[in-house]
Amino acid sequence: MIIKEIEGSVIPVEGDNIDTDRIIPARFLRLITFDTLGKYPFYDERFGKDGKVKNHPFNDAKYKGASILLVNKNFGCGSSREHAPQALMRFGIKALIGETFGQIFETNCNILGVPAIKIEEKEMRKLMQIIKNNHKIKFNVSIQDQKLTYNGNCLSFEINESARKSFLDGTWDTLDLLLTNMDKIKMKSKSLSPI
Repeated sequence: MIIKEIEGSVIPVEGDNIDTDRIIPARFLRLITFDTLGKYPFYDERFGKDGKVKNHPFNDAKYKGASILLVNKNFGCGSSREHAPQALMRFGIKALIGETFGQIFETNCNILGVPAIKIEEKEMRKLMQIIKNNHKIKFNVSIQDQKLTYNGNCLSFEINESARKSFLDGTWDTLDLLLTNMDKIKMKSKSLSPI
């Protein structure tokens, strides 16, 4: 599937160095599949031990249905668990806009088809404030043009070039590539001589 752009409303999660343990607490790594992980991002920051709801953007009704996540520096640092981007994706996040990301986390997001794009700190401060003042603003992330547009404004962003290329030519989903090329794989396999 080709990903040229993502459009949607935005949810801001402020703070530097938010690690994968905070994004998805370790006890949820024992789940058999990733299917239900969308219930658990930031779980310990969203709910008390008694199950009481805490004040967190992921619990705030005004951000319900948001598909673009705004974050600060070094988001997704720490353990290299792929459960963190899986949880965000299954919550409904389709793109991340941050100042910087943990390297493995960023790669895992891109592999899932969730672009992780980077903007400057001063631009991020401005965007966070804009969203706090008006949560209804929609963002458009153009992977093709490397432009973020919102409310008549436009700014450039950075994205890993190999990830960008894979989104634009539809090769980011390696499992899909394998499945759609199964006949070629079988033919090649038959042509190889046994050892």
